[in-house]
Amino acid sequence: MTATASTTTVRHTRVPTAKTPPSGRLRAWATRAPLLPALIFMIAVTQLPFVATLVISFFDWNALYPDARSFAGFENYTEVLTDPDLRKSVLTTILLTASVVLASLVIGLGLALLLDRRFTGRGLVRTLLIAPFLLVPVAAALLWKHVLYNPEYGLFNGLLHWVGGDSAAQPDWISNTPLLAIEASLVWQWTPFMMLIILAGLQSRDSELIEAARMDGASDWQVFRHLTLPHLRRYLELGALLGSIYIVQNFDAVFTITSGGLGTANLPYTVYQSFYQAHENGLASAAGVLVVIGSLIIATFALRVVSSLFREEASR
Repeated sequence: MTATASTTTVRHTRVPTAKTPPSGRLRAWATRAPLLPALIFMIAVTQLPFVATLVISFFDWNALYPDARSFAGFENYTEVLTDPDLRKSVLTTILLTASVVLASLVIGLGLALLLDRRFTGRGLVRTLLIAPFLLVPVAAALLWKHVLYNPEYGLFNGLLHWVGGDSAAQPDWISNTPLLAIEASLVWQWTPFMMLIILAGLQSRDSELIEAARMDGASDWQVFRHLTLPHLRRYLELGALLGSIYIVQNFDAVFTITSGGLGTANLPYTVYQSFYQAHENGLASAAGVLVVIGSLIIATFALRVVSSLFREEASR
């Protein structure tokens, strides 16, 4: 019997191994990659011009004499903070911002409480109340300047004449009360913004808690004072901070209604005058940097308030 030696061939089969998962850093970059174009665009549009403005603010640079440009250090910032006209524009900016934000919050709170109730035509009323905020700021300022404030054919003087006022004694609203005229137009435009924020806070209240308080005999004022107002504190803070960020940079109303005259020139308008009229690039850049720094400080507090609101909503 012939023994055939059979050779056993051992095949080494490669056991498939699971793919190694991508590292956390790679996965994070893959998630953020779609956002890179928007980030690059934002840096190119906002950050690079700000860096250029920051550099120019350290130079004594008048556009009419480009060859006389020299490094000035912090002299432009010192002039912004010590020059009487610039210092007055800073005070005007603070007064304008504080008065508009406070008045808009109070009126917006009242309108939000009204719209929180159910009544016929509430949707139409809400749309009409939001409309001023949707107008272009320049168009809103022109509306107030020509349609309402004009001493010859304005609506305000027309109403005074209709109720029996002397046509010869009708006031020139912009000349008599210039800062108040700007404040009224801004309050009209920004009250809907405050109203929407406060209305969102009202609609997030705990209805069961309100009903329990009413069953215990609490009046409407007691419910508002002890339940509604503490609940709206964060929303009021958010409205005040966001409104301050925008109103402190307001230029349209001041330029359109008074052209910065009669003591109404705020800091953004002063920057415009320094840059486009006096051609003082360095001084205007320094004032602009101070406006941005102030806005960033306010925005930091606004982000903290928003974060706390999100945490409160998530904990419910």
